[in-house]
Formats: sequence, structure tokens, C-alpha cells
Amino acid sequence: MTKVVERKPLSALERTYLPTLASGLKVTWKHFKKTVFEGKPATMEYPEERWVVPEGYRGAPYLVKDQEGHTKCVSCQLCEFVCPPKAIKITPPGPEGQVADRTNAEKMPQEFEINMLRCIFCGFCQEVCPEEAIFLQRDYSLTGESREEMIYNKEKLLKLGGVHGGIQKWKHKLEEAKEQEEFPVAKI
Repeated sequence: MTKVVERKPLSALERTYLPTLASGLKVTWKHFKKTVFEGKPATMEYPEERWVVPEGYRGAPYLVKDQEGHTKCVSCQLCEFVCPPKAIKITPPGPEGQVADRTNAEKMPQEFEINMLRCIFCGFCQEVCPEEAIFLQRDYSLTGESREEMIYNKEKLLKLGGVHGGIQKWKHKLEEAKEQEEFPVAKI
């Protein structure tokens, strides 16, 4: 069933667009008065002044390393699967496998790319990552001179992401395994 919405015809004054023009001039006059007479600028001088990022701001996603300098990503591809604009592309290791740079990690990504032109900064990749390998940084100034520059590879993502503490799952699991070897628990 369709619903028909009746629109009332515009009056002669409304057809001249004078009321709309007057309301626009009213807003413009308020900004002009605030800027000129009260000394409050409406804009900021961007390179010299920086925007204060509010709490909860979701910036660009980057890969991070743990305190020992190892890549946290284990190529599970959950972030690639959950990414709405399909901005993340992970190439898992081939059949021969890539040697992990830490113990207890089965595989490491052969290639990891994030297309920052497609990324919508939703934060799903950070939420779904079981290894806490992706974090959203608080930057908002992503620039590049070409489209290829805006596709960040694994090395660039790790360099920009830096070192992040977080949970060191594998280290805790190793410590637990060592403790169990030293003090075996008898099962009843």
C-alpha cells in the first residue's frame, strides 16, 4: 500500500526564496560578528595549530609489535573478513610456511596491506583481532601524493604502529607451561 504525501503549494513569498536567503544571512551575520567583534576565529591555522583529538576517536589502524619487537599478527585473517569496505588484504604464508619470529606462533602473514583510501575507520579490525595486533592510532592527517602511497604494507604499518604492550598471550602460555613442567599437578 502506497502512502501519498500531500505537499502544500509554496506561497508567492516562498517562491522568491527570500525567507531562505534571510535565514542564511542571519547565520552568516552571527559568524561574522563572533569572528570580527568578539575575536573568536571560526577556523584554525592547521599546520601550526593541531586539533585536539577527543576521547574515543577512531583513527587509522596500524599493526603493532610486542615489547620484544615481534610481530603480533598470526595471519588469522579475521580482520580481513570483518572489514566492511574490504580495505585489508592479507596474504598468508605459502605451503612451505613462513618462519614465525616468536615461539608458539604457527604462522605469520607473508603480506599485510591496508588501503587507507578505502578504510572507513570503523574499528572492527581492532575489535575482532584475537592477538591484539591491530590498534587504531589517534592520527587524522593521512596524506599521500599518489594512490599507491596510501596502500600501507606490513613494514609501514609496523613502523607507524610501534610497540604496544597489551596482553602477551604467548609469553603467559610459555610461563604456564614451564610452571606445569616444574610442578606437575596430580589428577585425581
